[in-house]
Amino acid sequence: MDYKKEYEKWLESSVLDEASKEELLNIKDDEEEKEYRFSTLMDFGTAGLRGIMGAGINMMNVYTIKHTTYSLGKVILDLGDDAKSKGVVISFDPRNHSREFALTAALILCALGIRTYLFDDIRPTPELSFAIRELKAISGINITASHNTKEYNGYKVYWEDGAQMPPDMADKVHENMKDTDVLSDIDTMDKDIALNKGLLNIIGENIDNAYVERVLNESEYKKYTKKYCDDFKLVYTPFHGCGYKLVPLVLRKIGLKNLILVESQMLLDGNFPTVKSPNPENAEGFCEAIKAAKKNHADLIIGTDPDCDRVGVMAKNKNGEYETITGNQIGALILNYIIKSKKEKGEFEENFAVTKSIVTTNIVDEICKKNNVKLYDVLTGFKFVGKKIKEIEQENKYKFIYGFEESIGYLKGSYARDKDGVVTSMIIAEMSCYYLDKGMDLFDALEDMYKEYGYYDELTESVYMQGLDGAQRMKETGERLREEPPYDFAGTKVVKVRDYLNHSVRDLTTGEVTKLDEVSSDVLFYELEDGCDVIYRPSGTEPKVKLYILSKGKDIKEAKEKSEKYIKAIKALI
Repeated sequence: MDYKKEYEKWLESSVLDEASKEELLNIKDDEEEKEYRFSTLMDFGTAGLRGIMGAGINMMNVYTIKHTTYSLGKVILDLGDDAKSKGVVISFDPRNHSREFALTAALILCALGIRTYLFDDIRPTPELSFAIRELKAISGINITASHNTKEYNGYKVYWEDGAQMPPDMADKVHENMKDTDVLSDIDTMDKDIALNKGLLNIIGENIDNAYVERVLNESEYKKYTKKYCDDFKLVYTPFHGCGYKLVPLVLRKIGLKNLILVESQMLLDGNFPTVKSPNPENAEGFCEAIKAAKKNHADLIIGTDPDCDRVGVMAKNKNGEYETITGNQIGALILNYIIKSKKEKGEFEENFAVTKSIVTTNIVDEICKKNNVKLYDVLTGFKFVGKKIKEIEQENKYKFIYGFEESIGYLKGSYARDKDGVVTSMIIAEMSCYYLDKGMDLFDALEDMYKEYGYYDELTESVYMQGLDGAQRMKETGERLREEPPYDFAGTKVVKVRDYLNHSVRDLTTGEVTKLDEVSSDVLFYELEDGCDVIYRPSGTEPKVKLYILSKGKDIKEAKEKSEKYIKAIKALI
């Protein structure tokens, strides 16, 4: 695509608003910026779109929102009148322009004659997933960029099962986008007319009530939160986002009295003024929460990201300092807690099933093996967990109880098909009180779990490849690793290589190559002779390569040493 011609076309367009024209005139002498904005369309994957807000075809703005929504609407129209009648549910987060983008999308669909349900205010991402199922809608749109910085926004598309849109449907949307110009004069509908015709339906409290009820049904042991409600203190922060209302509501409903809210971060603000990045994986975002925790001598800190699908945790260690518990550790602790509590209550069943991503801690394999729980490994991205839940229910052999991925995303139960920060906050609080009853904190519980199942460590690092050539460099790195595969990492032999892009498993000991029956994904998975794993995966939403080390040792010190050794070895190849 000729970015210069596309830039000029936007400037000359009668459709473009004056503010966007002024923005583009301000970059008229910046060729690199013009090329970034106009050289290519944003890629529509199964998770939809995500990008920096601004004017241009590679940016998030009302024109790209209209273009994408019209393309999605055409897919729905092709499915017939039943799909039109089922409709689309739309939610949004507190980011700048999210509310505007959500209404824009709704009115485009209404103009196409498609019933639309629009939330009256911001809502957690998992509530959208639940609402699609509750309202029996054909699809859902969520305006959010999850935990990205304030410059970003996004457009996530869901399907009728509540999971993110399946690849075949996403491909159809993408094809429609290529066939339609971004600045097409796409029909929209006046909001009042859409309301009067019954095409636009505003939803809110009724869905909240139904959703909260289903979340509370996933409680394992409310008796412990009620037993220790006078002693246990929890600090919560929503990072200026969607968890501000429902997380505190649910925590109080399970009995917590000493709930301390980080007031400076309860403010809904798309500029996220108190943090560099609203990502609860990063400890720096918890500075305000730690102050509140120290002031109130709290036991635990929980933070949810702006769309409330991810949860970060900090707990007080033996030195009285607040320390991060990693996504892998929390995920494994929750699973172990669910199994323990169900066994204690006599509710454990032999057909329980758990799902985790391939880059998630291997201690889960051992926990499931020793407790006779069926474990499914899926590709990275919660859409694959959602897909597996559907398959488990259709097969009707196992009962799904829990799924998670290392990037602090967890789901207990099957009422939704996306990770849920609301239910996870509830389960973590319950789990903390459960161990408090046994004279333990979460670090004690972690050590206890390691003693029972083995010592595991996980290390994840990102290598950023910014700029116009970032995508090309990522592609070339992957090609080189496939053409010149490493046969060892820091002297430890590679025994097997799983290539999820080429659907192959190569045994380096025997030379045998077998087929890998998975959806295509740009992932290289190296199994080492000492039982550790090294994984290479380019991000699908950001200009970076993610590297994962899954280690095991005779103790935690050895496991961590292996992680450090192997991360240096894989980074040297990038």
